[in-house]
Amino acid sequence: MELMEKLQILSDAAKYDVACTSSGSERKGQAGAIGNSIAPGVCHSFSADGRCISLLKILYTNHCIFDCKYCINRSSNDVLRTSFTPEEVCTLTIEFYRRNYIEGLFLSSGIKNSPNETMSEMLQTLILLREKYHFNGYVHCKSIPGADPDLVELAGWYADRMSVNLELPTAEGLRMLAPHKNRKNILLPMRQIQAGIEENMQALGVNDSRGRYWYTSKALGRLEKKPWLLHGRSAEQLRQRQQILEKNSASPPKEELMESEKVQNIGKLHMLPEVRRTRAGGNRFVPAGQSTQIIIGATPESDYQILSVAEALYRRFDLKRVFYSAFVRVNDDTNLPVLPGGVPLRREHRLYQADWLLRYYGFEAAELLSEKQPNFNEWVDPKCDWAIRHLEQFPIEVNKADYYTLLRVPGIGVHSARRIVEARRSARLDFADLKKIGVVLKRAIYFLTCSGKMYYPMHVTEGMVLQNLLMLEKLPKQSDTLSFQQLSLFD
Repeated sequence: MELMEKLQILSDAAKYDVACTSSGSERKGQAGAIGNSIAPGVCHSFSADGRCISLLKILYTNHCIFDCKYCINRSSNDVLRTSFTPEEVCTLTIEFYRRNYIEGLFLSSGIKNSPNETMSEMLQTLILLREKYHFNGYVHCKSIPGADPDLVELAGWYADRMSVNLELPTAEGLRMLAPHKNRKNILLPMRQIQAGIEENMQALGVNDSRGRYWYTSKALGRLEKKPWLLHGRSAEQLRQRQQILEKNSASPPKEELMESEKVQNIGKLHMLPEVRRTRAGGNRFVPAGQSTQIIIGATPESDYQILSVAEALYRRFDLKRVFYSAFVRVNDDTNLPVLPGGVPLRREHRLYQADWLLRYYGFEAAELLSEKQPNFNEWVDPKCDWAIRHLEQFPIEVNKADYYTLLRVPGIGVHSARRIVEARRSARLDFADLKKIGVVLKRAIYFLTCSGKMYYPMHVTEGMVLQNLLMLEKLPKQSDTLSFQQLSLFD
């Protein structure tokens, strides 16, 4: 099969992996215009410093020994199968990079023959890319569940970011739709990558491996109440990990390696101790951290359950990001939902917004939702939904409230809250000042006061706020008089 034909097949097979956002559009060059766009292969992600970067997004292979009911590449599907070689992936990456199409590589894969064989070939690709072609760009590599820990660790020294897809929120859902997978094989490499990042940070004398969730929790004083946030592992786990590192410090006999299944397709595994020593001297282990993906709507879990799982992952594994993928029914199976309302994209969007509240605004899943109210209101964002249900905490005085209290006001974001705190050192703020600062007054006016006064006199009720957030398109002037109407059961 021609290389470009493989690219067409394997880039299309990778489109359901949402760890970065694909352009998905094809556009030819036009007279008087510069550039063109091709649908396969190129996607966009954001680096740690906020830059938007273009990535070559592909599967290494769409062969798979698993038969996950929700996956287009499952073993029982009659689809055209193909696979790259490590040299082909390197050729595509370098040629795309030289033409300024991409700045990095996103490499995922199905499971061909065994997890170890697939992970070995992906690792060969990373080693060739870094050492033979001297590629210094961004690389995101998927860790194959069930692969040998040594292979995962080696990949961590060559990749910028790694990820292990959780796929489904609960073990019950995994057993129903992906019986060949289990949570242990998914969570073990997560823990290994987390441990490797922390050990590397300690060796380099830096302490910036923690995600945004950890910093927000620390600022809110939650570490004293939840000491397990201080470290992902117990003293016994740390001791066991150290013993493993010491055991691997010397190269094992070559005969033993050749007999092991894990080295079928790689000749550098015996170099693990050397790689660890040489690259740890100046290189970072998975410097961009790790992430995961959860499919939304394939199983009956509520938003509360999904958000609680994401919160636990942030706390226990220090993930940089949890991605949510709205379920798309690509297979005809009785165990899959029919989706009469279509793909749950709005629900996916609300979960992303709630995830942002967890990571940057200091919220907890139990504050946003509960067993009595397990799902978000799809018509308002989660922060507004929370504020409407907790009107007893409002209004707050914008000239006195601390930074984290301001963050809980709808319409006030991280940057505008910081600007408010800085600006009120020299002057008392009014609503005109807030608008200049960047506060979205259409949402905020129901929840704050300036010098003890609201934007205009009104009696704030849950129904009134909800209706106006849904119905009002323009913010009224302070001189305008408004009449509000309670929502009926049918609104």
